[in-house]
Amino acid sequence: MEITWYGHSCFRITERGRATVVTDPFGESLGYEVPKLKAEVVTISHDSPGHNNVDMARDCEHVVSGPGEYEVGGVFIIGVATYNREIENPRLNVIYVLDFAGLSVAHLGDLDHVPNQSMVESLGPIDVALVPVGDGGALSSSQAAEVISLLEPSIVVPMHFQTEALRGMTLDPVDRFLKEMGIDSMQAEPVLKVTAGGLPEQTQVVLLDYRH
Repeated sequence: MEITWYGHSCFRITERGRATVVTDPFGESLGYEVPKLKAEVVTISHDSPGHNNVDMARDCEHVVSGPGEYEVGGVFIIGVATYNREIENPRLNVIYVLDFAGLSVAHLGDLDHVPNQSMVESLGPIDVALVPVGDGGALSSSQAAEVISLLEPSIVVPMHFQTEALRGMTLDPVDRFLKEMGIDSMQAEPVLKVTAGGLPEQTQVVLLDYRH
């Protein structure tokens, strides 16, 4: 499996013989270069310009934008609705767990609170967690670290944080999250390659670069 980050909460996830999935495609307003990606499936965690630009994906056959269970091109998708019950008028966010022949990837969208144990259990075992870490309406760095301790994924990829390209909103830098995880600094990688037999025994953070 290969996971590529294009900025904010947008990833392309590919696996040989399976449908390609693009998560939370963004529009031009965020400042990132908007790529044209080929994908059979697009998932949208919530209806916002930074997360719902379906036109980014060419030849997209299936748009998944709500909770439920789906199967497309050999990829099993579970969408779990989350609401922050501690605030008035909580907004809907959907966490997607994507199962690629036994490798599971959880995209947390704009999750804005630490979920309870029953919700964590509903997600099942997670191999790779794509986690918002920059606050700004989603998890803060400390909340992200707490969520990771509950999910216990093999690999964590931070998203939704401040970068040189991001404009129109202000988020915390990824360094704040890395410190929460006990990491002083880290080199960003162009792509994450994952195999079922190559997962680390302890949770590992992998920082990806949005520039390609």
